Amino acid sequence: MPLHNSVDSFRQLVEIVARLRAPNGCPWDRKQTPETFKRYLLEETHELLEALEGDNHEHIREELGDLLFQVLFLCQLYSEQGAFTLDEVIGGIKSKMIRRHPHVFGDAKVDSEDDLRRQWLAIKADEKKSRTLGS
Repeated sequence: MPLHNSVDSFRQLVEIVARLRAPNGCPWDRKQTPETFKRYLLEETHELLEALEGDNHEHIREELGDLLFQVLFLCQLYSEQGAFTLDEVIGGIKSKMIRRHPHVFGDAKVDSEDDLRRQWLAIKADEKKSRTLGS
């Protein structure tokens, strides 16, 4: 997946979301909360699933954009609350994907999809155990 201008476009989209939520932003966007926003996230997810079923690339692209906006909007809401930042969300998923793919980013060897599944389940179990112990 080539980045081309994606980094700049992503930054601009993050800035658009922040502006929509700013004091001089959109009244509708400003009054949204994670609770009120859940239904829109669900609607956009269903629309993406429908687009995938139809295998229409233009429609899929549009719905992926809508879903990306939803994720960024929720990150903005939680960032405003001081809960976490977009950087923390990105850092968390980067770490998780690297941790869950030691056969790609580490020295683990797998010979089959069954090995991959066992490895994945073991890693997820360790993560769950760590979360439980950390609570």
